[in-house]
Amino acid sequence: MVELDYFYDPICGWCYAAAPLISKAREMMPVNLRAGGLMIGANRQPVNESLRRYVMPHDQRIQALTGQPFGDAYFNGLLRDQDAVFDSEPPIRAVLAAESLGGDALAMLHRLQRAHYVEGERIADLATLTRLAQSIGLDGERFTAQMSVNASSAAAHIQATRREMTRLSLRGYPSLALIIDGSVVPVAVGPHLGKPDAFAAHLEALIGSKTQKDDADDAPFCTPDGCS
Repeated sequence: MVELDYFYDPICGWCYAAAPLISKAREMMPVNLRAGGLMIGANRQPVNESLRRYVMPHDQRIQALTGQPFGDAYFNGLLRDQDAVFDSEPPIRAVLAAESLGGDALAMLHRLQRAHYVEGERIADLATLTRLAQSIGLDGERFTAQMSVNASSAAAHIQATRREMTRLSLRGYPSLALIIDGSVVPVAVGPHLGKPDAFAAHLEALIGSKTQKDDADDAPFCTPDGCS
């Protein structure tokens, strides 16, 4: 049995950078989404000019490195909307709600990322989340109801993710761990950003390797203290 654990946050720019890699991996094996809560509680970020100046160089670097699109509605809309707040908890709950309703959790995550980085949507707002859930085929009323009951399960999910990241000595988001017949192999992200086909070949090589050990990863990543 081979599967991939993906440690992510929906408002992590480098997770958006890795989205094509995760899509390619999902063509090969099950991908388990492990949300860590980058911007929750005291780490929620109100949008202001300081935040805009901080995130834009990272976003421009991501776009240049990977080709992932960023929209004007994000750069000059959302990042100038001083009534908006970057809060990871509602979109994490949305991904978990999609999964609970039998939907495609990864499709929900990728829809959230596009809504945030391309369309400049407030993905911490319930009405926005419900509309996005409907856009991937989920029933709006059932989704809204599920969002109202999964706050405690989301908190437990985030804590479990953080414990597992500590156990595996993972530094931040995005992080990947390949599980091969119960053995866990951390997977380098950085060398493959923007190269999904090469990443697929790398996974195949790891699965077939007798040592099942990946090279050290010097990829940029995000933690509650900031992004590299």
